[in-house]
Amino acid sequence: MEAPITVDRLRFLIYSLKEKLWVKPLGFCLLSIFAVFLAKVADGTSLAEHIPEIKPDSVETLLSIMASSMMVIATFSAGTMVNAYASASQSSTPRSLSLIISDDVSQNALSVFIGAFIYSAVALTAMTQAFFNEAGLFILFCLTCLAFVIVILTFIRWVDSVARLGRVGSTLLKVEAATTRAVKNRIDSPCLGAVPQEEIKEQGSYAISTEKVGYIQLIDIAKLQALAKSKDCFINVALLPGEFVTPERPLAYSNKDIEKDEIVSAFTIGEIRSFEADPRFGFIVLAEIASRALSPSVNDHGTAINTISSITRLMLLWHKPVYKDNRGATNANRNSRQASKNDTKYDRVSLPKLSVDDLFDDAYTSIARDGAANIEVAIRIQKSLNTIKACFDNSDTDVDKDFTNAANKFAKQSYERAKLALNYAEDIKRIDQVYKG
Repeated sequence: MEAPITVDRLRFLIYSLKEKLWVKPLGFCLLSIFAVFLAKVADGTSLAEHIPEIKPDSVETLLSIMASSMMVIATFSAGTMVNAYASASQSSTPRSLSLIISDDVSQNALSVFIGAFIYSAVALTAMTQAFFNEAGLFILFCLTCLAFVIVILTFIRWVDSVARLGRVGSTLLKVEAATTRAVKNRIDSPCLGAVPQEEIKEQGSYAISTEKVGYIQLIDIAKLQALAKSKDCFINVALLPGEFVTPERPLAYSNKDIEKDEIVSAFTIGEIRSFEADPRFGFIVLAEIASRALSPSVNDHGTAINTISSITRLMLLWHKPVYKDNRGATNANRNSRQASKNDTKYDRVSLPKLSVDDLFDDAYTSIARDGAANIEVAIRIQKSLNTIKACFDNSDTDVDKDFTNAANKFAKQSYERAKLALNYAEDIKRIDQVYKG
């Protein structure tokens, strides 16, 4: 029995469709054709007795104006979007391109312009064949007026958005928003609903690998659970979404010898990483934006500082305030135990948790390296890590300890890098003051 589609897979499929520019324009084209033939339905009713008479010439004039202008505007909007994509790749990082492409405002604008052109062309063709009677002509006139209103409002909104499309600040916000979604999803389900790997005593005797080479974009845990139930076995997943797969690295282990292809089919492997199921990828992209801003050709330490602020906000998503009750127990401990108990939906599959050290390495290492000689950036890194330490140091949960230890480790590394790179004595004194080793 095939496993039901999971929320993670549904989310991944929707996100993948949003990255494809042809999906929304195709939908609007079909909708516009449907609207033209919907007007013909009115001819079969008594609507003509209750509506004013509309001259065909007036409708043809409106449709001709729309047909002649919409394709020009659609071509212009497509060119503008392409320029924005190139700008995003050059000014921030090529890894952010998928987020720029999936921008709803730009996709909606292009779709509306193309849909309006198709609508006007089909409606004009139908009118030249005397396809409509009085009622159908009136409905077509109303639909044409509505199409003009939608086009104008869409164009106004798109002009406001296109001025920021592809700019570093706008790209930074999009990356932070995408990473926030991925982080929150992972916080809600640390092991994607599977059993934490730390609770498994035996890894499994049978290794499952694949000849594919690429990044894991999604793991269908529900499919693995259904397979494990049908084979009466246990599957131990070895790699998380975002990790690089090669033939010598096992994807998973099983305690029974089962068909390899059945397990491999639950893994979506692609050439690039995906934001949706991979929280680490967002931190990598943010670090790339900061590193490019710190390059000698750009020399924009303000963008690097803004990126560090985004990273700080994302790290603090894992922070849960601690309040002690009358017995001295903390709500963080209770919530942690409750989450651990309720999170396991798939009891025949195990998965490793996200490594906090890897998360900090993705976020801070390259910025600390490239910004070591910049006192403003070095100080902001220390302040960011001091904030994380102050927030996570108030609880004794394993997650809080991991974040505190990682913050201490990377604060020390960043401090040592800055000490080696800074030459001015006053700058060294300032970094000494802010570092809390």
